[in-house]
Parts: sequence; structure tokens; C-alpha cells
Amino acid sequence: GPKSWVARAILHYLRIWDVSAAGRVDHYIANSKYVAGRIKRIYGREAEVIHPPVEIDRFSRGVEKRGDYFVTVGRMVPYKRFDLAVVVCTRLGLPLRVVGEGPEFGRLRRLAGPTVTFTGRLNDNEVAEQVAGARAFLFCGQEDFGITPVEAQAAGVPVIAYGRGGALETVVGPDGEDWSKATGLFFDEPSAESLAGVLKRFEKNEDKLEPEAAVKNASRFGVERFRSELRGSVESELE
Repeated sequence: GPKSWVARAILHYLRIWDVSAAGRVDHYIANSKYVAGRIKRIYGREAEVIHPPVEIDRFSRGVEKRGDYFVTVGRMVPYKRFDLAVVVCTRLGLPLRVVGEGPEFGRLRRLAGPTVTFTGRLNDNEVAEQVAGARAFLFCGQEDFGITPVEAQAAGVPVIAYGRGGALETVVGPDGEDWSKATGLFFDEPSAESLAGVLKRFEKNEDKLEPEAAVKNASRFGVERFRSELRGSVESELE
């Protein structure tokens, strides 16, 4: 109808303006290779990759003893796919702690079985404690970068992530049978079946994932590194 015609006309104008404006940019910086690829595909421009700063020190305190639960953290919105973690852990009878709040909270509660606990919103220190005590961190959405998987690794906690987007740059899977540098596992499809299969694989190989490897990997994303890289990029462009 008329609203659709108006919307199409406006979007057509915005696309023309966007491409024109994009051509006037001196230098692009992307927060991941995944986003740099999107900039290349849409605008035909190369982008320098500078990963975001992560407060790894807040999560690197460690714990004396790990708990027996899995954990996932974030704002409960559909694209983060908390429902996958809730449904699969309910189905497999695995303890899961869901930290955070958001519009999906009610639906997730209805999907959850007795092994799933919702903590609600916690302060920074409480979040760090929940993450540090977990067997593994579940990251089921596709994001441009994803801060929380890096925070989990800083605490020495392995990550089970959907194998798309920024997680492929922050989590290291096993190299065949070599688990020495591995910091987690990936599931290939955004489905309960795919996640369940990887959780079962994790349980069989959990002792091969060394906390030290996760901590070392997370150290690549610290705040000082970000400041140095961003400062260097800007100074280079101003020369």
C-alpha cells in the first residue's frame, strides 16, 4: 500500500546517500574481520581490524574450584539465541545459569526445566564470579565480535560457541586431535541438535581444555592493546 511505496522511496534515497557518504571516508576501522568483510562486500573498501577492548583483568582472578554448571550471560533478546542454551540444557539435564534480563525473559522461563537457573541482573563482580565458576560458557548467537566469550576465557573458562561471526576470531577450536591451544568448541548450525552434539563432545574431552590456554588467548584483547592500536592507526592516517 501507500506506506510501502513511501518506505521504498525513502530507503532508495538512503542507499544512494549511504554509498556516496561511504566513498568520502578516509579510513575504515572494523571491530572484527567479519565486519571488515561486510564493509568490503557492501562498500568495496578495505578496513583495518582493531578488536574492541575487553576488561580481562576483571575476569582473570580465577577460582579455587570450578562448579558443575554451564553459564551464559547477556541481554535476553532474540538474536542472542539464549533459547538454544535453555532448551538443550533442559533436554540433556545439564545445570545452566542464565545471567541477565531482557524482553525474552518470560519466554525463556517457560522453556526452562528444573536444571536451568535464572539469576536476573547482577553487578560486575557477581557476573565475574558466576563466569569464573562455570564448566563452560555458552555463546549461541552470531555477533560482530562478542565481548563475553573473551571475558570467559580470561577467567580460564572454555567457550562453546556458534561457529559464525566474531566468535571465530576469539575462540580457538582443537586442531584435529591437538587440543593444546584449544579454548573451546564450535557448533555449526543454530539448532538444538547441533548444540547438543557439541555439548556431548565437550563432556568427553573437557579435561583436554587447559585454563592456561584460554587465559593466554584472552590476553590478546586487553584495553592497553586497543589503545595502542587505535592511537597508532589514527597517527598513521594523520601523517
